[in-house]
Amino acid sequence: MSSETNNRNNNEIHEQFVIPTIYLDDEEGNQDAAALRLRSACMDVGFFYLERHGVPSELLSRVLAASKAFFHLPVVEKAKLTDPILNRGYTHLGEETLDPRNQPVKGDTKEGFYIGRDVPSTSEKFNTAKLTGPNVWPTPEYCSSWTEIQCEDFRRTMQQYFDAMSTLGLKVVQQLALAIGLPTKHFFDKSFAEPMAMLRLLHYSSEPSCPMQGVFGCGAHSDYGMITLLLTDDQRGLQIFTKEQKWVDVPPRNEAFIVNLGDMLERWTNGLFRSTIHRVLIVGDAEDSNKNQNDCQFKDRYSIPFFYEPNFDTEVRCLEECCKDREPRYPPTTSGKYLLQKYEQTHADFSPR
Repeated sequence: MSSETNNRNNNEIHEQFVIPTIYLDDEEGNQDAAALRLRSACMDVGFFYLERHGVPSELLSRVLAASKAFFHLPVVEKAKLTDPILNRGYTHLGEETLDPRNQPVKGDTKEGFYIGRDVPSTSEKFNTAKLTGPNVWPTPEYCSSWTEIQCEDFRRTMQQYFDAMSTLGLKVVQQLALAIGLPTKHFFDKSFAEPMAMLRLLHYSSEPSCPMQGVFGCGAHSDYGMITLLLTDDQRGLQIFTKEQKWVDVPPRNEAFIVNLGDMLERWTNGLFRSTIHRVLIVGDAEDSNKNQNDCQFKDRYSIPFFYEPNFDTEVRCLEECCKDREPRYPPTTSGKYLLQKYEQTHADFSPR
C-alpha cells in the first residue's frame, strides 16, 4: 500500500538493515516499554521478528514437513483439491500475479494451498459471498499417493497449527492496540470474533528470479489485511522496500515468525503504521546479488504465511486517535470488500459468487 516509486525497480541496491525483534512475553513485564518498542517497529519498518511467541517448536517443524510432503504429490492429484469460489485448496504455479505491472509475461513462480476457518456447508454461517465455508482436504479418493492415515495426519497438523496461529494472531493484535495508544488492548477484539483467517502453504520453485525480465518468486506487493505471521524454511529470498526506498533482505530466523502489517492496519492508523511492500527473489546461495547465476545453487523454498484479518463486515475507518492532527488519508471500507477486490486483481482462478 506504500506509494510506488521509480526507485522500487532498482534491483541492485541491497544494504545491511536491522529488522526489529519483538518478544511477545514482554507484555508480562513493562507494558509501556514493550508498546513503545512495537510502535517504533510498526512506524519505521512495518516488519519485525516475533520471538518467545508460545507456539511449540515441534509444531513448527511438523507443519513445515507436512507442507513439503504435500507439494511433493503429483500435480494431477494436487489439482483436484481446489475451490475457486471460496479461494481454498490448491493454486498452481503462476496462478497468482502480485505485481502485474512488473510481471507482464508470467505469474509468481510458486504454488500454494489455502486453508481457512473450516465451516461445514450445513452450518448457518456457511456463506460463499463472505468466503465462509469448508476447506478442501486431501483424501485417498483424490490423492492416491497418500494413505488415509497420511491424509488424516496432514489435516490434523494443519488444524492444530491454524488454531495455534489464530490464538497468537489475536495476542499480536492486542499488543498492536496498545502500540497505537488505544485505551485497552481489547479494543479490536470484537472485530476479530470471526476473523477472516487464512493459512497458506507456499512452495517456490528453484527457477532463478530475474527482475529485469519480470520473473519473481513473488511479485512486489503489500499485504491486504491486518497482520501476516510468516513461518519459513532456511532459504533466503524475502526482501522489503524500506522508507529509504531500498530493497533489503529479511533473513530467515529459526523458530521466529516474521510479522508484517497489512493495508487495513495502515488505513486504521491513517498511515502511522506501515504496510510495507515486499517480494521474494529466488537468488540461490550467492552471498550478494552481483554473483554470477551460473555459480549459484538454486533450491526450492517453502514458507507458510498466516493471514489474520478482521471479520468480513468490519468497517475499517481512521481511528480517532490517529486523525487528531491530520485528515484521514483513506476512505472508509470494509474488511471483506477490500479483500475481495484484491483477490480478484491478483488471482487468475478466483471466481467469487
